[in-house]
Amino acid sequence: MAYFEWADDLAIDHGPIDDDHKHLVALVNALHTATSQGCGQEVVGDILKDLAAYTKDHLQREEQIMVSIRFPKLEGHKKGHEKFVHDLEALQHKYEQGSITTASQLSTLLRDWLSLHIRRSDREIRDFLKASR
Repeated sequence: MAYFEWADDLAIDHGPIDDDHKHLVALVNALHTATSQGCGQEVVGDILKDLAAYTKDHLQREEQIMVSIRFPKLEGHKKGHEKFVHDLEALQHKYEQGSITTASQLSTLLRDWLSLHIRRSDREIRDFLKASR
């Protein structure tokens, strides 16, 4: 069983947003698996690097979609994105400083972000898309 399971209630657009979220879920699970096997610290650097780049791309795509559909809560949504990027950068800094708890902190941050952000904030995008059809 995976650390974080994709569930139907996480689906937003059955397209690019969901594809991105599924990739992020895969990263969370890869990190958790490595951590469970005692080698989280060995892989966290590469996962952090991939995650930082992929997250920025994903957030840009998601925000472009919100602009294109004239999503009314764009500014609030962007603030949530900015906080997440800040949290990721803080973990990268901790890792670079030699913190040995970075892998577990990153795993928890990602699981919570994906679960809460998608189920709350991104769900608003899904609901807006449905209402405007």
